[in-house]
Amino acid sequence: MISIIIPSYKSAKILANQLPGLISHLNAKQYNYEIIVVDDGSMDEGETENVAKKLNCKFFGNPKNLGKGGAVKNGMLMATGDIRIFTDADIPFEYKNLDSFIEYLQTKDYDIAIGDRTLPESTYFTEISNKRKLGSNIFTFIVGRFITTGVFDTQCGLKAFKKNIAIDLFEKTKIFSFAFDVELIYIALKRNYDIKKLPVNLRSQEGSSVNLLRHSFGMVADLFKIKINHLRGLYNKKS
Repeated sequence: MISIIIPSYKSAKILANQLPGLISHLNAKQYNYEIIVVDDGSMDEGETENVAKKLNCKFFGNPKNLGKGGAVKNGMLMATGDIRIFTDADIPFEYKNLDSFIEYLQTKDYDIAIGDRTLPESTYFTEISNKRKLGSNIFTFIVGRFITTGVFDTQCGLKAFKKNIAIDLFEKTKIFSFAFDVELIYIALKRNYDIKKLPVNLRSQEGSSVNLLRHSFGMVADLFKIKINHLRGLYNKKS
């Protein structure tokens, strides 16, 4: 079983546009799959839930807005798949990228596969604005240099985990903001999990809600929280 978790915040129209293409691809590949839409407190009078259920997706609504990390965490822990993947509501990357992630976890025995937009085979940064590119590059440098040494692109919106790895990591996460990806990779590196970085190809830019320049102070503060949480032993494995 493949579980695909899609966090959503006021994204009913985006989901209605983008989910059918994803579903068609999964059916064509004959995957055994579930799609879980986690609405992060949109308060949209059931619009997101109606879209999800109309397309035969599972739906869960956070009672209040937690942040993207909180939505992904809840979806990952309620999933049933042996491979658990999360991506954004606009399904931003080519479907072939999804197939590669599944292959590396199913047949090549990696624990985690993450998208890396900086790889030569990726097509991403040439397609976005210079302002967004600048913000991403600054944050990427800080994180890769001081937090997740050797893993620079932590924020790519496509990541996949084996079931037991997903449960281990998401049971430990504390950060619900956009820096939750950094925390995930930080814990995974401390666990010495095998991480495969894979190229991604931009397909859609319909639904991005993060602005690294606008959210920069909060995200940097969260980097300090990650270090403090580690020192306090909050990421230790259960005995």
